[in-house]
Amino acid sequence: MYDSYSKGVSYGNGFLILIGLWFGGLLLGGVLSIPVWLLMTGRGLATMTEDMMMPQYVNALRVIQVVSTLVTFFLPAFFTALIINRRPFKLMGFTAPATFRQFLLSIAIIFCGAIIAGALSELNEMIPISKKAADFFTKMEESYSRQVEAITSIKNFGDYIVSLFMIALLPAMFEESFFRGGMQNLLTRSIKNPWLAILITSCIFSIIHLSYYGFLARLCLGIVLGLLYYYSGSLWLSITAHFFNNAFAVTQMYILIQKGKSIKEAMSDSLPLWWGAIAVVVIYFLFIWYKKIAIEVKRKFTPPEEKALEEKWIA
Repeated sequence: MYDSYSKGVSYGNGFLILIGLWFGGLLLGGVLSIPVWLLMTGRGLATMTEDMMMPQYVNALRVIQVVSTLVTFFLPAFFTALIINRRPFKLMGFTAPATFRQFLLSIAIIFCGAIIAGALSELNEMIPISKKAADFFTKMEESYSRQVEAITSIKNFGDYIVSLFMIALLPAMFEESFFRGGMQNLLTRSIKNPWLAILITSCIFSIIHLSYYGFLARLCLGIVLGLLYYYSGSLWLSITAHFFNNAFAVTQMYILIQKGKSIKEAMSDSLPLWWGAIAVVVIYFLFIWYKKIAIEVKRKFTPPEEKALEEKWIA
């Protein structure tokens, strides 16, 4: 079903367009990083990988991060929505109504989701794998830790604010635009199975972070963010939740580093399994409340003509 602003392109084809633009964005992001690096550092490309980890080049690394996340996530989602609809921001969920209560609930829900994710990190580490695989995944985690350390470089309060922008705000906006406003949105509309769309999107969301030991945790967070978006239709609610999740991690990292902890120690987010069990019960009831409010908000603020044209989002 299409709305009155549709350009006649099916949502299934829109999903394929999104994937194509995503791969194009990955390539473009890599290409654009080269002139940014050369202009900001004056260093050559031969040692670029090693130089990126040096503190004196942190600003260049941060700009590259901004450019790459913009062209890899936000632009593909926006241009896909523009190709298939005359009101791309509406299609993505930027203009959907949301109340202050929903924003507060989304923060409470993502807080519980983070506790569940921490317990799943503990569970992830308990899964037996071969020594060869363990060594490979450990090297990947160490590489990720070095990248985070290079980008954050939290030495003072000013660095903390910059890190909030780089690691909390931008990923929240750009990733939610792509994964929830783009991928999940189009899959839900095309296959008519919201839970399957959320699961597929959350799996891809977790996989692209290239972290075996964090796979279950990010899968959980992806599902939570997906449900926040699906029940409300508002992308700002999932962006807010994503931001607060990342901001809490950055704040925790800043506090621990100020106390003399290493980046690796500060990034450790495993929690006891029983914490996760309690959080599952709490988040279940929070979502019941959240869904009830979302239905009321849609009933109150959605114009009658749009109710007849838009697909039914809440099942």
